[in-house]
Amino acid sequence: MNRAAEMAKIIYRAADAKQGCDIKIIDISGLSVIADYFIVTNGNNQPQVDAIVDNIEYEMLKAGYETRRIEGDKQTSGWILLDYGEVIVHVFNRDDRSFYDIERIWKDGKDLKPEEL
Repeated sequence: MNRAAEMAKIIYRAADAKQGCDIKIIDISGLSVIADYFIVTNGNNQPQVDAIVDNIEYEMLKAGYETRRIEGDKQTSGWILLDYGEVIVHVFNRDDRSFYDIERIWKDGKDLKPEEL
């Protein structure tokens, strides 16, 4: 398994452990040079969004992967972006996920299940 796929699996499991909603893994490797995968999920409220983000950061650090950049304020933002280089994670609150509709923008990417990585 390659590094990006390993990272995506860790992120998926970490988001799922905090009941991230409708977790999507989108393979964009053939579409963009910015990353191999986007992972998109949402929480039902701000505390859940915070818990998802915190758990992803914790599990990734435990596996030896540091966040390169974080966009958005965990306490107030409805959209947090975690940049791990090969994998970019978008954690939304429910309303902002619907509004920004990231999946539509990357509809040419391939949706994957964790076991397909």
